[in-house]
Formats: sequence, structure tokens, C-alpha cells
Amino acid sequence: MATRPARPPATQAAYVLHRYDWSESSLILDLFTREQGRIAVVAKGAKRPYSQLRSVLLPFQRIQVTLGKPPRPAEPSAESTSEVQTLRGAEWAGGHAMLTGAALFSGFYLNELLMKLLARSDAHPALFDAYAETLPLMASADDGIVQAALRAFELALLQQVGVLPDLSCVTMTQAEVDPAGRYLLLPEQGVVTARGRENELAGQTLVGLQAALQHGSLVALQQACAPALQELKLLLRALLHYHLGSPVLRTRQVMLDVQALER
Repeated sequence: MATRPARPPATQAAYVLHRYDWSESSLILDLFTREQGRIAVVAKGAKRPYSQLRSVLLPFQRIQVTLGKPPRPAEPSAESTSEVQTLRGAEWAGGHAMLTGAALFSGFYLNELLMKLLARSDAHPALFDAYAETLPLMASADDGIVQAALRAFELALLQQVGVLPDLSCVTMTQAEVDPAGRYLLLPEQGVVTARGRENELAGQTLVGLQAALQHGSLVALQQACAPALQELKLLLRALLHYHLGSPVLRTRQVMLDVQALER
């Protein structure tokens, strides 16, 4: 006899990834929750001037949301993951100040990655925790810290959605990566031995990245990224674009447009 999946708690931690207008007074929200992953909810009356939700449903702020019961599927085997749930309430759960300036672009970049790479109702508690840890680092005045945090989150996200190869071995041969060797990370081939091409990664870097991913420590992963930030940025960008099917993310294009205007 098949067991039914456990019903998610009515109240759970969440972040607002995106919001859409729905009627004159309501919103449709894409939430990233720890227990249910990315879900869509309707916040009725949230746009009204006196709604307590107006000051709560903001991006990059951890909130506690209370949801209505998910709709029952028509048949026991049917899926209802695409259904929109009703937001019954939301409260600020504490956290850091709102992101501003360049940090705001970085935050929206993280949100866009989650929106495009995560399937609905696919829970990733470890990724939720990584997102929560990464957000405050976006406001750092040290660009090295920001870049290491971004690369670490990209790696964690790719691993969580199942498209990141084992970085400690050559993908085609499964031979162990030589710490003294040089390698590339390619979208269609995974880890390959480098042959004098740009953006090579040291084998030691790959081994360190894989060890940090297996350990599950975001801090360790950020430290493993630090020695090769520029190379990782270009290699991971190609890998992300391959899996997204898009050459340029909307957030990145807006950032490029703003930089062009400032010149």
C-alpha cells in the first residue's frame, strides 16, 4: 500500500523571489520555502494601503508564512504541485537590512537563478539554508567575499538540481583528478583535462571544491572558490547558460545596461 507524502506544515520559513500583480488589490508571489521549495501563492488584498502584508512581502527578507491547505488532486495519483496556494498570513522573521546598490543586483541574480532552475514544489532544505547564508554577504564591501559567495552558491545550486558532475574525477574516464594537473569544466563534457586553453582550473582547486560540496559547509565552499574566482566565474557562467538555455540572464543584462549608462 502506497504511503501518502507528509503534508507540509501550515507555517514555514520563506523568501519572496518574485511578485506579480493580480487584480487591483492582490499579488501572486513566488516563494522559496524550506519545506516545499519554490511555490506560488496568492496574497489577497496585499496591495491595499492598510494591509499589514505590504511591509512584509519584500525580497531578501526571511519571513514566516501561513498557508492555506493545498488543493486536493482530483485523483489519488494526480499531482497538484502547480496549484496556487492561499497566503493566510506573513510575519517578518528577523534578519539583515535590505540590499541596496550593487548588492541589490546580486540578490536579484540569485533569485533569478532559483526561479529558472528550481522546479515547483521540489524541496531543497540545504539550498534554502545556503541562500539564507549567502544573502547578507552580498552587502560586503569586500568584492572578493561577494564573488566567492556567488560562486559557492552557483555550485551549490547546480549540485542540488543534479547537473553538477563530480569535480574530483574526469567525467568521461572517471579517473581521479590529479591535484597537480590542469582541468576545464565544460557544459557537455564535465571535467576534462585542459590542453593549454583559457580558464583552466588547478586539479587541487577541483578536489577542494568537491570536498566542500560533500561536507555541506558553505563557508568551506566559499574558501575553496577563493583561489580561482575569475576562472570559476567564466566556467560556471557557461554551465549555467547551458542548463538555462539562455545566453544572458535578465538581471545581468540590466546590470550591463546600467554600467553602460554610467560610463
